[in-house]
Amino acid sequence: MRKASRKSRPTIKSSPDQEGTLHHRSAATSKSAATTKSAATGKSAANRRTAIPRILIIYTGGTVGMVMDAATGALKPIGFKEIRDNIPEIVKLGYEVEVHAFNPPMDSSNMHPDVWVELAGIIEKNYEAYDGFVILHGSDTMAFTASALSFLLENLSKPVILTGSQLPIGEIRTDAKENIITALEIAAARKGGKALVPEVCIYFDYQLFRGNRSKKYNAEKFEAFYSMNYPPLAEAGITIKYQRQFILKHPEAGLKVHRRMDPSVGVLKVFPGITPATVEAVLGTPGIRAVILETFGSGNATTVPWFLAALRAAIKRGVLVIDITQCDGGAVELGRYETSIDLKEMGVVSGHDMTFEATLAKLMFLLAQKHSRVRLKELLETSLRGELTIG
Repeated sequence: MRKASRKSRPTIKSSPDQEGTLHHRSAATSKSAATTKSAATGKSAANRRTAIPRILIIYTGGTVGMVMDAATGALKPIGFKEIRDNIPEIVKLGYEVEVHAFNPPMDSSNMHPDVWVELAGIIEKNYEAYDGFVILHGSDTMAFTASALSFLLENLSKPVILTGSQLPIGEIRTDAKENIITALEIAAARKGGKALVPEVCIYFDYQLFRGNRSKKYNAEKFEAFYSMNYPPLAEAGITIKYQRQFILKHPEAGLKVHRRMDPSVGVLKVFPGITPATVEAVLGTPGIRAVILETFGSGNATTVPWFLAALRAAIKRGVLVIDITQCDGGAVELGRYETSIDLKEMGVVSGHDMTFEATLAKLMFLLAQKHSRVRLKELLETSLRGELTIG
């Protein structure tokens, strides 16, 4: 993998007659990772001489930064400068805003656990210098990245807000402007010297969701995300109304950034007519350590003998199997129906009401921590970052 260049382009400042400042630094990066030095190295958020909020925008790519290629008719990525030029309102917020830009921008379909670790590292390097972080990201895998960052950033006390758009920034009816401007406002919101939203979130179409509770459900509507099993944390109208009773409490300990993810995870989605060959292909994948079993309703699956025998054999080999529902809402209740009793008895772990995205990220995170099998199962059924509800 090509290492990211630490050489940045010249700083771009806003015009003197505009409120606030907007600095832009772009670091060259491979398609799957980016690193940069903080633009405010040596400055501490606690020791700054000004009360002006300082926000770091991390631009990874996505539809928000796309333009139509006249030759092919396909959308192609642009740099952050073009995005900034389309949102002059940013400087009117009165914040100090600086930018870390992936160069070239990446399509979110190419997202990878290595990039999640790199993003966590960028936040760690700049954590003391900024009051909040806004990540511009493609919507297709935004919920995966939000979920992963929620686990990698332990004891987070500052906002990390992911946003993007369904229409490119240059389109007349784009949703990018509102999403970005309000995400910046949320990242800067404080009360009593503390951030109002000390967690990883997704802001999209006037609603703020917990990142590890979010799911993209629509490829065409501006209202692209929802959180079926947890209420929105805030809603933007004339004012931004925060639902503080649903927001995570500030941690007592300092930020701890984890640097490893283990992608040795498989996915087995059950369906009527599933064959032994299909099941064995997933459960028998070389090097696999865990399998997400996507079941019907509240955790139910076929009870044909060969299917149950295949699961038992995999669990006996040391493969961890976690059961989540294919439904976007509701939770797994192993043993509620006869069709899930065998799963519970053989040692399948309940994913409760976790989303697929959160389950995948949590598995990759915990597998990398080298826990014992017993402890791993306990942690999977424990809410670490507000990602599941017990009971």
